[in-house]
Amino acid sequence: MVPFGSCTEGGESMKAIVFHQHGGPEVLKHTDAPEPLLRSSDVLVRVRACALNHLDLWVRGGLPNVPIPLPHIPGSDVAGEVAKIGADVTNVRIGQKVVLAPLVSCGKCPACLAGLDNHCLKATNLGYMIDGGCADFVRAPEVNCLPYPENFKWEEAAAVPLVFQTAWHMLVGRAALGPGEDVLILGAGSGVGSAAIQIAKFLGARVIATAGADAKLAKAKGLGADHVINHKSQKVRDEVRRLTDKRGVDVVFEHVGSATWEDSLASLTPGGRLVICGATTGFDAKVDLRFLFSRQLSLLGSYMGAKSELQTVMKLVVAGKLRPVVDRIFPLSEAVAAHTYLESGAQFGKVVLSV
Repeated sequence: MVPFGSCTEGGESMKAIVFHQHGGPEVLKHTDAPEPLLRSSDVLVRVRACALNHLDLWVRGGLPNVPIPLPHIPGSDVAGEVAKIGADVTNVRIGQKVVLAPLVSCGKCPACLAGLDNHCLKATNLGYMIDGGCADFVRAPEVNCLPYPENFKWEEAAAVPLVFQTAWHMLVGRAALGPGEDVLILGAGSGVGSAAIQIAKFLGARVIATAGADAKLAKAKGLGADHVINHKSQKVRDEVRRLTDKRGVDVVFEHVGSATWEDSLASLTPGGRLVICGATTGFDAKVDLRFLFSRQLSLLGSYMGAKSELQTVMKLVVAGKLRPVVDRIFPLSEAVAAHTYLESGAQFGKVVLSV
């Protein structure tokens, strides 16, 4: 895929967070970079806020066999105002407030034409294989512009797209979570975990949430969790069995990885579904195939979500049914501190850069 946006392009100067090599937070530099140039179907968005994700940490640190174009501007979750539009743009106007869908796909392949843009083989995220929103300006396709929730602050709006789209696709599109079912949500303090609790309650499920601190568990209860488990002082699988009268849960919402994998599988009821979108603690997980087939379990991989799903999420956000949780806001110039804080795992919800 030809890079959609590289900070080596020409254009007027802007401030951006740029790294020239992989490493710790210290490789991030708040410096001058060229303003992105537009193609005919693109918009240039004046960034007002950019929320961080674990993806930003992985991209900055480097991923095996993933050649991130360098120098690079990270940042997938953007809220801002349209500053310029390409010649073929018809549905977006200059000055319009927008939230950007993070996933950029080719728009031409069978998957894209079927509305399954998260299945596009050329798809990437803003801030992943293309430059992102940790800058004064970011370039995006017109089709990635979503209506702005007017009752939200910039930082709140930026905290919606990636985690809510991901959690919705996991729970609705993949696991088909239904009313009255039990769901175990790991990592309640993460952005995707805090989104999943709200979505699961909206769907009518009973939520069991985990975190490693009592303060985080209290906040999870505030979001609607019915039961909470401190994974540092309690054995997750044992608590799940106790809370479900030894039955187990219908769905496990997994994004932690190898550190929780065995407990996640052991927490499922026969015929249960485990849905996973990430592997923060490692990807080397093992499955006892006898356990898998004898209990008729389903393992479901999930990646991002379709734009149609994000549009549904945004409608629920506007209606007040779902709300992003913003833990802490840093100015763009303090991206190093923001990455360090996110990496510490101390947050509950989203860490956001104000631009």
